[in-house]
Amino acid sequence: MVGVTGGIAAYKTVQLVRLLVKDGHEVHVVPTEDALRFVGMPTWEAISRHPVTTSVHDDVARVRHVALGQAADLVIVAPATANTLAKMTAGLADDLLGTTLLATTAPVVVAPAMHTEMWRHPSTVHNMAVLGERGVIVVGPEDGELTGGDSGPGRMSEPGVIFEAALAATAGGAGDLHGLRVVVSAGGTREPIDPVRYIGNRSSGRQGVAVALSAAERGADVVLVAAHVDDGVLAAASARPGLRVVRAGTAAELGEAVTAEAGAADVIVMAAAVADYRVAEVSPLKRAKESAPVGGITLDLIENDDILAGLVRRRREGQTIVGFAAETPGDGETLLDRGRRKAARKGADLLAVNEVGWSKGFEAADNAVTIIGADGEVIGARRGSKDDVAEALWDAVRMVRESQAKTK
Repeated sequence: MVGVTGGIAAYKTVQLVRLLVKDGHEVHVVPTEDALRFVGMPTWEAISRHPVTTSVHDDVARVRHVALGQAADLVIVAPATANTLAKMTAGLADDLLGTTLLATTAPVVVAPAMHTEMWRHPSTVHNMAVLGERGVIVVGPEDGELTGGDSGPGRMSEPGVIFEAALAATAGGAGDLHGLRVVVSAGGTREPIDPVRYIGNRSSGRQGVAVALSAAERGADVVLVAAHVDDGVLAAASARPGLRVVRAGTAAELGEAVTAEAGAADVIVMAAAVADYRVAEVSPLKRAKESAPVGGITLDLIENDDILAGLVRRRREGQTIVGFAAETPGDGETLLDRGRRKAARKGADLLAVNEVGWSKGFEAADNAVTIIGADGEVIGARRGSKDDVAEALWDAVRMVRESQAKTK
């Protein structure tokens, strides 16, 4: 069953229903009244090949508002608006979709779609966490262009992505990473100068979160160690079954958290932007400008431990370790050369060399990576959304692990 709610992304759901029908599934569409303002009832009936209604008072003899939920093998809600997610959390059933959701025991997949401010609102973040605890499977939202010229997280995932998630849900969630224990780090660490100021970087954590979500969607048991990632960016991960979020702040805290989880991990992906240096002496009080020397202050910095290199040194047999390297190259050859030297120095199985700059990589919807093996050879590259990059990374991890298994 596919529920459709009142958002402009409803036009994408037509393609989702088409994909499901073409794949041989019997699909009943349950739109809300608001959804019909975007895509009309004749379209839903034609594409699903079944009659469509929004009312609990139709087909009363068959108790349709209960029968649909009881008969469903899977329920998809796409788009799932902020209002619908709030109603699902509260258990409200004021229309046919609401009663169907309460009556079903089938897996439920939701594809959120809303403006960024609504997605990041504490109410929505709370609702997503509650739904995740109940086992609701969340697909997206993606970071990209929204209606009205806005841009940011809140764009509904593409129909093909939701379709694949639906197939995985009906197959019991098994995917090509099923059975693997994965640790992913994300976000930027902050090294305090005093209680007010810190040394940080521009990482939003979106790429690391995308890597963690992709692993969970492909069947892995995932721990995401998040260093200063916005709650809105983390919302989907916090709500995702099979994905646990651990918070960290400084490079030392991130290292401790990752190390604590690493022993049981099959794969570790260090996607966080970890500060190379920290302040040698952190002031317990705010450094007052009026007490500073004329011309400014000088901060003594000391080097942080290399978390990735430490993980490589302590690795256990069969463990795959992946690093990220943020570089600002002048050209492709320089990028590749820096990546190869860093791959050799770090000793990881894979290194994703990440192109960054004033307007790319950090705080951007898209990304570009070149994936280098332990021998310095390029084994993959992807330019596109951060979800696309995450998928390419896991494809490379699978290839490396399969190759290693054959050589044993």
